[in-house]
Amino acid sequence: MLDPRLLRAFVAIVDAGGFTAAADRLHITQSTISQQLARLEESVGQQLVERGARPVHATASGERLLGYARRILMLESEARAVLGDPAGANSVRIGLPEDIVSPQMTAVLRAHAKADRSIRLDITTGLSRELAERYRGGEFDIVVVKEPAASADCLAAFPEAMAWFESEDRAPEWTDPIPLVTFPAGGLYREAMFDRIERERRRWYIAFSGSSLQSVLVGVETGLGLSLLPVAAAKGRRLRVHGHFGMAPPMVVSIYAWERAGPMAELAGRMARVLEKR
Repeated sequence: MLDPRLLRAFVAIVDAGGFTAAADRLHITQSTISQQLARLEESVGQQLVERGARPVHATASGERLLGYARRILMLESEARAVLGDPAGANSVRIGLPEDIVSPQMTAVLRAHAKADRSIRLDITTGLSRELAERYRGGEFDIVVVKEPAASADCLAAFPEAMAWFESEDRAPEWTDPIPLVTFPAGGLYREAMFDRIERERRRWYIAFSGSSLQSVLVGVETGLGLSLLPVAAAKGRRLRVHGHFGMAPPMVVSIYAWERAGPMAELAGRMARVLEKR
């Protein structure tokens, strides 16, 4: 492995054209720079400069090494600069349901990252049950989930109004069995939908299963079927509350954070205030 200090001495000697000028550039003695060059030549087994020439210049072997030496020194300088810059050194891992990623929430996250350059936000969206499991497994520092009831260790929890929606552009009569638009298996709303319909002894089938809130909303808007959705998510869409199933028991939007003091807890608190105003 080539020692960057020795390479720096070699490059300085060639650039300055002599040992004395190179030593002045590096703020070391002439004897020290001579020793460093000798150690480099010993390590590569080649003479690298013509000592008797005036000005001193690289030998053929030295010329071949010179370009590599400059690149090594440049990379070392870049590495030191990166390590010396705290930007992005501290990761904050956050899990959020898709519809929680609102302009208001992202503004809070952006302001937090901007206030401290050492912060690197690592944000993941997904289904609440998966997010909750990953939080309990230590994969997230902060998580927002939707659940039937909040756990005792939640930082804050807020009710979320739920309703059954259908397309505004479709006639209110539905076939038997009823077509449903759902999230994939494991989705919280999906099981609540099945439970409600089966309690009424109605037949149903899955007409469309979307992997994101956006795809489910589009599926309902285009008349593919009924779906149980947050009232807030349906705002501004061509949807109406279904006449028979109507409103549903509210879910809870909960926020959890491992830390209860310090910058991460402050961020979680600001996120909670956004959730409160939804």
